Amino acid sequence: MRSLQSSKRRPIGEIAAALAVAFIASSFVGFAQEVTTVVRPVETHEILINPGMGIQTFQRYNGDSLNPGVTWSEEGPVGTLKTEEKKPDFPGSSVAYVRWHWATLEPVQGKVRWEIIDLALAEARRHGQRLAIRLMPYDPKHPLPKWYRESGARRANSNDGNIWEPDFSDPLYFKDWSALINEAGRRYDGHPDLESVDISTVGYWGEGWSSYMPEFPVQKKLIDIYFKAFHKTQLLMNFDEPEALVYGTSHGAGWRFDCLGDMKEHEPEMLDQYPEEIAETGIQDVWRSAPVSMETCGVPESWLRNGWDAHYILSEALRWHVSTINVKSSAIPQLWGKEFEDLERRMGYRFVLRRGEWRTQARAGEALHLKTWWVNEGVAPVYRPFVLAFRLSSPNQSRVIRTDEDVRKWIPGDAVFEDPVFVPSDLPAGEYQISVALLDPVTLSPAIQLAIEGRGRDGWYSLGKIRVSDGY
Repeated sequence: MRSLQSSKRRPIGEIAAALAVAFIASSFVGFAQEVTTVVRPVETHEILINPGMGIQTFQRYNGDSLNPGVTWSEEGPVGTLKTEEKKPDFPGSSVAYVRWHWATLEPVQGKVRWEIIDLALAEARRHGQRLAIRLMPYDPKHPLPKWYRESGARRANSNDGNIWEPDFSDPLYFKDWSALINEAGRRYDGHPDLESVDISTVGYWGEGWSSYMPEFPVQKKLIDIYFKAFHKTQLLMNFDEPEALVYGTSHGAGWRFDCLGDMKEHEPEMLDQYPEEIAETGIQDVWRSAPVSMETCGVPESWLRNGWDAHYILSEALRWHVSTINVKSSAIPQLWGKEFEDLERRMGYRFVLRRGEWRTQARAGEALHLKTWWVNEGVAPVYRPFVLAFRLSSPNQSRVIRTDEDVRKWIPGDAVFEDPVFVPSDLPAGEYQISVALLDPVTLSPAIQLAIEGRGRDGWYSLGKIRVSDGY
């Protein structure tokens, strides 16, 4: 064994020079491995039709004729509607909102015409929409089912010429109404084409108000029917009774009100009831986890005839973080075209990818070190768990990488997704295109239009290139 004393020593200067060369070489290798591609997609300002948001169709579907003048029907479709040959001048819609009276659905006790709802779900899908529904007990023109009125159930009002109104605290009302809702939940809860269900309880249209209101424990019991029947499908709580509104939204329901635009001279809801009730009930932040939906008071044409300020009305809707609005499939006055287009661009969510960055070269099995910066330019998040995904594709290969990002947390403002996102270990070496998409959680197909250019026919957005080499 050679001793230390007999070993040949290197000059200190030579050692220092060797270390410097080694440091430079390792730094160069590290630098080469960490070269990144940065892209800044071009934003688009076009109106986007995206799931669960926008202007709804009412009692009809995309392409169907509009209601004339300031009229509309409360009778939901029971068959296939005839689509107009010439597309009406109306916004494209991702949600068809329909509602039916109890007597229409169950004309004979226990024999519910479920085929009506089945057909509506199929029609919504055929027209590129999802279905939002309400089952209504009665209204001023459509009475409760004849079999119910003759069942011995208690009547709340006298025979005064008004429509027969039930005693909502009557056990028969709870029994028969809950039977309908429970079976609806069993059949349709979580249906891929069902967007939402209104919580419908007492009074005209089931909106939760009446001259014969029961005590709140009775209201609560009627509301609870829905929470027991629908665990997967989004529920919406009507706005009319504050205590019921607080209860419903505190249990996961979104909220909706039925008279957006009311600017009448005496007790205007837009100036009095709505802002006050939102504040007093403390529902200002419900939009962060559940949607806000609104329905016009009359139709936009009636706003114009009344001299109401559309800019103010729509600005308030946006301030209240609206995702969907029902204008009752009525024409939008040409004078307000710009206001409604601005509304469509801002209501709901609007995702802009501002910046993307990834390693320019990577081995199969290695991390891309992918980082993306997003901005939600809308007024609300998305409420379904869409899947943020990236795709590596070449003429001969295509691999989709799904992430665990919860895009429901992308509230208005900035969001950053930063994750290793590994290159598939069996991906052959070569040059690949990186694309991004938000996938439907059921079909896993691209479902959301981003507010950027570069969308392909398949719904994926092309971002740039990456070079993949063989793995270790």
